[in-house]
Amino acid sequence: MMVGVSDDRPPEDKPADSAMPPSDDAENPTPTADPGKPAAPLRLRTLLIIAAVLLGLDLLTKTIVVAELTPGDPVPIIGDFARLSLVRNPGAAFSMATGMTWLLTLVAAAVVIGVIRIGRTLRSLWWAIGLGMVLGGALGNLVDRLFRAPGPLQGHVVDFIAVGWWPVFNLADSSIVCGAILLVVLTVFGFEPDGTRAGHGHPEATATETAAKPDEPSDNGANGAASSKGNAA
Repeated sequence: MMVGVSDDRPPEDKPADSAMPPSDDAENPTPTADPGKPAAPLRLRTLLIIAAVLLGLDLLTKTIVVAELTPGDPVPIIGDFARLSLVRNPGAAFSMATGMTWLLTLVAAAVVIGVIRIGRTLRSLWWAIGLGMVLGGALGNLVDRLFRAPGPLQGHVVDFIAVGWWPVFNLADSSIVCGAILLVVLTVFGFEPDGTRAGHGHPEATATETAAKPDEPSDNGANGAASSKGNAA
């Protein structure tokens, strides 16, 4: 009498790690930012629009002042505190550096070129406003230095706003100063031209990392269940 021999063999224990597919985290590390979210738009157009508006206002007011006011004959607005007074200024803003007209012209041209180059990659709205103000004011005074008497690169800037003891200035001067103050404030508080803020990290990266954390316990539980199943077998 022959006894049948079973060919069935007990299942071999397989390592729990081989039963689990490779973790997606190992193949696809968590990105630092959400690639599906578009970057902030470029702000060059905003910068140029602000500069163009300020340049137009500056040229308009200077044209009216030159046509209506007489040098040395101020027009009071608020008594003697605020008045309109036509002054031909060969120097910088607020009548400074009056003997360096040609150098100031070159500096203004360099500022215009620099602002436009920075604006090509600008993504911060506030930086666009500040640089637009600086650009508009620089262009306003540069036009005077190029096209007004006594000649190119030597032209005298038209100033007409007199407030208290402060030197006479114009809208271009005010635009340059206000824009520069805004840029300093943005720099002090860490706002970058690319739209980010220094020291605060990228908000999308933080959100992605936080969303990935709840998956970790479930992976560990799946690994533990696979180990128990292998031991039972």
